[in-house]
Amino acid sequence: MTAIEHRLLVHDGTFAVLAASGDIAGPTGTLPADGLFRRDTRHLSRWQLTLDGAAPTVLMPARDDGHRLLAPAADGLAEPDGSTGHGAVVLTPLGTREAPPSCTVFREQAVVDGALTERIRVVSNQGTAAPIRVSLTVDADFADQTELRSPRQEFAKPHSARSTVARPDGVEFHYRRGTSWHTRTVVTADPAPAETADAEGPGGTAGGSDGTARRLSWLLEPAPHAAVELRLCVRTLPHGTPDAAVPGPAAAPDPATVRSELAAARHTFATAEPRPGMRTGRPELARACEQGLADLAGLCVTVPGSDGAALRVPGAGAPWYLTLIGRDSLLTSFFTLPYRPLLAEATLLALAATQDGEAEPGRIAEPGKILHELRHGELTAFGQLPHERFYGSVDSTPLFLVLLGAYAEQRGAAGAELARRLEPQARAAVRWMFDRGGLADLGYLACRPGNSGGGDRSWKDSPGAICAADGTLPTGAVLVAEVQGYAYDALCRTAELARAVWDDPGYAGMLERAAAGLRERFGADFWLPERGFPPLALEETGRKLDALASDAGHLLWSGILGQRRGETVGRRLLEPDFFSGWGVRTLAAGQAAYHPLSCHRGGIQPQDNALIALGLARYSLRAEAARLADGLLAAAGRSGHRLPQVLAGYAREDVPEPVPSPHGGAPRAWAAAAPLALLTALRR
Repeated sequence: MTAIEHRLLVHDGTFAVLAASGDIAGPTGTLPADGLFRRDTRHLSRWQLTLDGAAPTVLMPARDDGHRLLAPAADGLAEPDGSTGHGAVVLTPLGTREAPPSCTVFREQAVVDGALTERIRVVSNQGTAAPIRVSLTVDADFADQTELRSPRQEFAKPHSARSTVARPDGVEFHYRRGTSWHTRTVVTADPAPAETADAEGPGGTAGGSDGTARRLSWLLEPAPHAAVELRLCVRTLPHGTPDAAVPGPAAAPDPATVRSELAAARHTFATAEPRPGMRTGRPELARACEQGLADLAGLCVTVPGSDGAALRVPGAGAPWYLTLIGRDSLLTSFFTLPYRPLLAEATLLALAATQDGEAEPGRIAEPGKILHELRHGELTAFGQLPHERFYGSVDSTPLFLVLLGAYAEQRGAAGAELARRLEPQARAAVRWMFDRGGLADLGYLACRPGNSGGGDRSWKDSPGAICAADGTLPTGAVLVAEVQGYAYDALCRTAELARAVWDDPGYAGMLERAAAGLRERFGADFWLPERGFPPLALEETGRKLDALASDAGHLLWSGILGQRRGETVGRRLLEPDFFSGWGVRTLAAGQAAYHPLSCHRGGIQPQDNALIALGLARYSLRAEAARLADGLLAAAGRSGHRLPQVLAGYAREDVPEPVPSPHGGAPRAWAAAAPLALLTALRR
């Protein structure tokens, strides 16, 4: 889905994917998965407006997507694209040149506090009264997000049923599975609908396949050249919500007010001290940083800490990853640490609270391991997916230690206090790296295969991403290069905590020796002498997967390479087969495995490039870091100072505009935070 095809509204873990008209079409729509979502469940699968029985004409779609930084600062830095946008879709009923539409409909929508709120304003265009029939077809299929992302995979749902309950002011949708699962969607309207009837479903059957689709209708008659309003609210009530009475439509917040308040909150978050935009003389970097912070404010989700406290952490991204994902939240928090340290604190506390204490192969859980992904949907609750607390990443654990060490280093007394508080979790994470992670028996952290194709994975987790230059795939356990850099950095930073904060010089010495040994082994094993570059990975047998990949730039960030090799690698990453002019490709062009539209085999990922930029700065390659930043900021400038999740790998000299990947999206948290890492790199 591209920005042209849909509108995305997000607030605190609830999001809506809407067509340009403001509709949700469900299974018959052109969007693969539009709807209103909360806690991994689609609470609204149809929301289709008709005027006098026909779909309206869209004169103008809404031009903000709920994330743009709408409130301008006095100096203009916080205004990303030169306009504040508007939040109303402008529609008309059918008309002709001789008989123009009798009215214009302004449709405003917003998401807040687990609800979609909407105001429909019908404005008369003529000097005589003319009634118009406004109808909404509404349904809730309560699909799990995984069903929508993997439509070819079917999941059994025994003893499940959907139903509706009529209300004077609307309709309720219910979904039950056995006696242990109940989730609801409540639609209210003011004025109440004049008529509620069964509606045709996608297959033409009354009420849809489960008989739950309803059509709510009103006969509105604005006075000549005057307006009438219809207010609607769709409240999501996930499983576990108390059975309290749902407020009536009078309590529904006004969409324009919601938009204004959210814009003000995001503006405050983006421009608070220390304000990134005031720390650079480059306006394009300032705007990208503050647009990124505005996006992050919208992507934050609330998760519980170990003491039950509500923690606001970066969700990985909308629409599919609006949840706590270990590596995404950790790297996002690392990028923002110098400017918004509370994100790092919350992320560390949340991941410490979910650190596993026992082995469970189905979830790839092991003692001391840090969470990969947290999910809340029906399929996880019934054990059909392992992701309620899923631990299938090899890198979340060392990255947890890296962020904790960086937080302690940068935050003074507050950093030392948090490091002392999380000492047990940090030591458990180190034990996992040695015992289960592979450092003790293999000498490296290993991505081990698991059941049903799962297992520990690195950030390049798409099929075929870890490969040799000719495209051949590994077998068995894989030792990915950048993960060893993370492990090295984790050992070094934790050793410093042990010495300076925990007062345990013996433990610090052990970790320092382990880090030195890892660096020495890595230098011997992870190098292609004939190419002057590290391999992407090793097989457990020692065979080198010799693809030239951007992962080598992460080795600069972690510092595992010696100075000479680091400089060689850094300069190599800016050569034309790697650097497209917009950024560094995930895989160098010219190799058999390269594909410019692949997320991990040729596309350009902002967070990948952000780590490379930090690494270039670490090895004093300032000109290279500036050149890389120039490319990324030029790409961001073409799309309202926002970086997408993935750009295609086409060379800038061949394709003068950045091409988004068909499989990427925005906003993604670590892409939003990437300009902040560029700012840090350029200030070193």
